Amino acid sequence: MVLHLIDLVIVMTLLEGGVLALYHRQTGKGLAPAEFVPTLAAGLALMLAVRAGVSGAGWAWVAAGLSAAGLAHLADVRRRWR
Repeated sequence: MVLHLIDLVIVMTLLEGGVLALYHRQTGKGLAPAEFVPTLAAGLALMLAVRAGVSGAGWAWVAAGLSAAGLAHLADVRRRWR
């Protein structure tokens, strides 16, 4: 049950990113993908790490998800730094 909920959140997040990108592409309004992709990537990587942990995957998979989230977060912070 928990895995299905995590999977649903992952799918909804991917759909959100796709809708936002499509909206921006068609209208020129809203956030450009470069503005939200690093944040979405960090969140998705965290969800994948949680999913790996809950499903009993090895620690390396959890660590990989956490590392990917950290790198995406670093990219987001670097992009926003002024």
